[in-house]
Amino acid sequence: MATLNPTVTAQLSRGIGRLTNLTFTHGTGTTVHTTCGRSLLDFTTGIGVLNTGHSHPRVIAAAKAQLDRIVHAQVNIGYHEKMLELTEVLAPSLPGGLDTLFYSTTGAEAVENAVKVARCYTGKHAVVVFRGGYHGRTFGTMAMTTSSRIYRQKFGPLLPGIHVTPFPYEYHGITTQMALDELEQLFKDTLHEEDVAAFLIEPVLGEGGYVPAPPDFLQKIRQFAHSKKALMICDEVQTGFGRTGSLFASSSPYYGDVRPDILTMAKGIASGFPLSAVAMRREISEACEPGMLGGTYAGNALSCSAAVETQHVLREERLVENSEKMGVRLRDNLGAIKNSAFTKGLIGDIRGLGLMVGMEFAPDAVSGIKNKFCQEAVKEGLLVLGCSTFEVVRFVPPLNVTEGEVDAACEKVEAALKKIL
Repeated sequence: MATLNPTVTAQLSRGIGRLTNLTFTHGTGTTVHTTCGRSLLDFTTGIGVLNTGHSHPRVIAAAKAQLDRIVHAQVNIGYHEKMLELTEVLAPSLPGGLDTLFYSTTGAEAVENAVKVARCYTGKHAVVVFRGGYHGRTFGTMAMTTSSRIYRQKFGPLLPGIHVTPFPYEYHGITTQMALDELEQLFKDTLHEEDVAAFLIEPVLGEGGYVPAPPDFLQKIRQFAHSKKALMICDEVQTGFGRTGSLFASSSPYYGDVRPDILTMAKGIASGFPLSAVAMRREISEACEPGMLGGTYAGNALSCSAAVETQHVLREERLVENSEKMGVRLRDNLGAIKNSAFTKGLIGDIRGLGLMVGMEFAPDAVSGIKNKFCQEAVKEGLLVLGCSTFEVVRFVPPLNVTEGEVDAACEKVEAALKKIL
């Protein structure tokens, strides 16, 4: 059995939180393997990154082929073939009205660039964000992140001009109307429309608890933003590329055709290779002069090659449709567990869209129960993560997960719950 070298691990920053002390060697599909010989079902997928599963053979083959051509073709020096090819593939699938792309490396980088562009276009500075939202860990995005204080504590003073308003969370009594009333009040007692550049929102709260916005909420936020001559930015870093059962949540049947002014994407775009993008309307993009955007690794050629093949795999293997189908099965299975006598009413809510599913323990459950559950799940052979300041566990399997794997995962969930309840 392989063991961790404490001398080496001591040289890694204490600031990284980890679910386990396992060392992973390789992954295939929905399964990861460790140095100690264990195989585990992975319902974290790198926090929603590996939508095509671990080491999808087509994506790996595309990346290997690109290694023999060019790895890094810097975006401020010229074009490269794979970025152009990706744009041809991606642009037609964007939500209506979005026709211009800027590529970057991480989700946080995409969000910061979206805010930069919004400020440039509107000539205004303030940004309205929603409680429970997660937008990144960089200096700018941590000011916009309110899913947990851990992401921003002791790092202040933070970026000014960020204003927080409630996100509908009906399990905790916050309705759409209450959230809209608070937003109206924010503009009566704190904000003036001449200062506000953008409203930044996740269609489904990610780190904040896997809480889908009610169906009409995004439309109402877009209308409200435009009434204040501000832009609506949809952060689809986690919800994009089939995660919610539609390619993008903001153009899904659940939400209708929201048509955000700017959309950010990352995670599932390239099956684990670092890549992100900002999509926007051309008139917004053209407010920026050449040189105002860029980045050393922005739109890396190797990542773009993986992203091109990822888009083909999503379509040809019908993974978006499978996300919707398996999401229903997962929620149904978890719902049956919730209603079982052994849970004693301590599971309060099962929710989600597609394969972005949250299980929230009831307020009567002991504090810290989500972490206890996740540790027991690891012992059962299942990787899942907690999220939110509430007791929420998230389920984020690859989009090519099978019925058998969903059922096996739920059996492990039940076994883990029986040990802690």
